[in-house]
Amino acid sequence: MADAKRPDEPLDVSVILPALNEEKTIAACISKIRKTFLEYGLKGEVIVADSSTDSTPDLARKFGARVIHPEREGYGNAYLAAFREARGGIIIMGDADDTYDFSDIPRLLAPLREGADLVVGSRFRGRITPGSMAPLHRYIGNPLLTWLINALYHTRFTDGQTGFRAITRDALSRLKLSTGGMEFASEMLIRASEQGLTIVEIPITYSPRQSPSKMHSFADGWRHIRFVLLMRPIPFLAMPGILFAGIGTVLMALFYLNGSIETSHFNSFILGTLLLLGGIQAFLTGVEVSVYSIVHGYLQKRGLVARIMNYHSLEELLLASGVLVFLGFVLGLQIILRWVAGSFGELSGFSNAIVAMVLIVIGMEVLFFAIFTSMMLLNENNRTA
Repeated sequence: MADAKRPDEPLDVSVILPALNEEKTIAACISKIRKTFLEYGLKGEVIVADSSTDSTPDLARKFGARVIHPEREGYGNAYLAAFREARGGIIIMGDADDTYDFSDIPRLLAPLREGADLVVGSRFRGRITPGSMAPLHRYIGNPLLTWLINALYHTRFTDGQTGFRAITRDALSRLKLSTGGMEFASEMLIRASEQGLTIVEIPITYSPRQSPSKMHSFADGWRHIRFVLLMRPIPFLAMPGILFAGIGTVLMALFYLNGSIETSHFNSFILGTLLLLGGIQAFLTGVEVSVYSIVHGYLQKRGLVARIMNYHSLEELLLASGVLVFLGFVLGLQIILRWVAGSFGELSGFSNAIVAMVLIVIGMEVLFFAIFTSMMLLNENNRTA
């Protein structure tokens, strides 16, 4: 069956195509989708979420698609706008550049009818035809981002950035998707994993596009990494920070107690210093990102981060930073006084000087962390006061 005519008629599927200047391929995509509807007796619609400046929307209407114009540009924003308009019990996501084979729609639907919630078309399990994916994306970008999602969320995706997917309306309503850019692809998989949805991957074929790609490799890649960081800052930043700080502390303590740092093991002592300072900074940054994620609704308040977000805990951090800076200042002042007492002769006590510097720097890191965290929590504290 073709597209439903009545706006209130229930549909089997809604196929959504984000489009940005795809006049070369939009007609072919819609024709293939409608042909699949007819061949398999599907009652469906095609929605083109268009932000084009060429003839893409006119061609889309001519070939039977419903065209909407999202208020905001971006891959994710196009889908978010189209989701609100879709009438199908199943939502199919695809690209308007004719890189995906829409005759595979029944293969996407089959696992959903057997109880799956989300079906993902994997290009890496299927066939990537020559010239369809840039080497940077094929061998570095996609594998790296997919590995990152799998490592942090204990999933087993083979293609985390594929744009060919199908999801039930009920499952989609549970995901609470919000990102507006290319990171939308990662957000869907992450949210689906968190919700415990049944996810199935099927192999698909990926073909070359006819018009220039709209992707910006490094900018879009960073948006994906940034979102994953936003959702998992503790294992991504804070835990490695604790590890590095612990190693740095052990190195410094061993060589400090061993003595004679000025004549031996000086470089190792400095390495320990760098690991300690860098580790603490990474830990504090991870906690800051966690606070940001909680304030903006990405994460729930719990554990150590919840305790740190307490107003009194921030006061304690301010006090701790003051103590650290004071101890470092006192230790450094002793070194200077001994130097003055020695008639400004040879300056000794490098190890103590480095320890003094470390205390002061850590104190300043904690101070700025407490101030910045307090600023992020300003509105929340006012609401709970």
